[in-house]
Amino acid sequence: MAEDASQSPDFRLGWEEWVSFKDLGLPALKAKVDTGARTSALHAAEIEPFGPAARPKVRFLVYPVPGRNDLAIPCSAEVIDRRDVTSSNGETELRYVIQSDITMGGRSWPIELTLTDRGSMAYRMLLGRQALGDDMVVSPSESFCQPMLDYDVYHSTRVREAAPDRTLRIAVLSREPSNYSTSRIVAEGESRGHVVEVIDTQRCYMAINTMAPDVYYDGQRLPRYDAVIPRIGATVTSYGTAVIRQFETIGTYCVNGSDGIMASRDKLQAHQVLARHRIGMPTTAFAASPKDTDNLIGLVGRAPLIVKLLESTQGKGVVLAETQKAAQSVIDAFRGLRANFLVQQFVKEAAGEDIRCLVMNGRVVASMRRTAQAGEFRSNLHRGGVAEAVKITKEERETAVRAAKAFRLGLAGVDLLRASDGPKVLEVNSSPGLEGIENATGKNLCAALYEEIERRVRPAPARRRSKG
Repeated sequence: MAEDASQSPDFRLGWEEWVSFKDLGLPALKAKVDTGARTSALHAAEIEPFGPAARPKVRFLVYPVPGRNDLAIPCSAEVIDRRDVTSSNGETELRYVIQSDITMGGRSWPIELTLTDRGSMAYRMLLGRQALGDDMVVSPSESFCQPMLDYDVYHSTRVREAAPDRTLRIAVLSREPSNYSTSRIVAEGESRGHVVEVIDTQRCYMAINTMAPDVYYDGQRLPRYDAVIPRIGATVTSYGTAVIRQFETIGTYCVNGSDGIMASRDKLQAHQVLARHRIGMPTTAFAASPKDTDNLIGLVGRAPLIVKLLESTQGKGVVLAETQKAAQSVIDAFRGLRANFLVQQFVKEAAGEDIRCLVMNGRVVASMRRTAQAGEFRSNLHRGGVAEAVKITKEERETAVRAAKAFRLGLAGVDLLRASDGPKVLEVNSSPGLEGIENATGKNLCAALYEEIERRVRPAPARRRSKG
């Protein structure tokens, strides 16, 4: 390629120029133009391949501003090749190769980029001769022949708004990959171009230390995920929340946090949380001493009443005692089994119906009414209940949102009873099933879940550093 500045080229470049890669979320990079190098190279850290073997992808971090380790832009792209590249100091390195559109001086064109650690280099980008068109001429004695950019763009909120829809790597913590909710979450994520992996919670183990806390699975360290979607079963709540705490320690975004899952699973603690936030619920009582049976019943009111195991799920371990004597018998039986339970007011006017509100990020995205079978007081779909879409009141909506916020859950199924004195929260479910409510409402609720995840894990604009 000629480098004679007297030729009046159509597109003139200096030995250093400002460039941008909008599809990688990099609006400004200072690049060294080097016609002595064949390939172009982009500074990348924490390079990690992922995705299917037929269409591999790579994730990496770019520190666009030299000396600013506090500003990291997460990027992802399809891998088009892996090749050996020999640097100017004679060292050969096997690098991932991606393709991206480079923009310079109002012109954009696709180029190949090799990914390598250029942290010690003054320029985060090296533009090689393979990326230059036939009408481009480089003047080695000049700098910035094309319009200049500025690193201040990384402080703007426009960076977040214009962030590319990069491929995310997401883990679903579930022991049931064929379960409807889990399989729907995986299918929806893949349809949006993400890589979604189902991780069996009980096969995870953890390295707990201050310098490098990690989660391991089948003998391998798990990669850094952009997000974790917990689907923790009731039987593994304790260990499952420990695994989530480890991801939280690492800094991974978890749709539901460990504290919220643990509190919602313990029925006694859950009702104490609701009471603390002054959220309506059926009158509830708890006692450990067998001498307090009659007093316990008296706190709730007259029969009929509900006796419920603290860790009941899907309607199991929930008994309707229609008389005082029946209530005493059930309580005695539970105590004989050394089971923890609570006694709760029976809301007769609900007439075997409840409302399931699905709350995401502080708003109700869907609601359905569940009606129990004839002769059954439990309306759970697992107990044969029937579901249909329902329009809820403003008070019911606000109650459901407040309940989810009380447990700090990003995704929650809030079950309400329509009582004569207003909505009563029965339960806050941190792993709500999606089949019944998607079928009843016809809504793609998994899409709404991913929209929130994508919003959360986009790179935020950097804080402007003080010059003092």
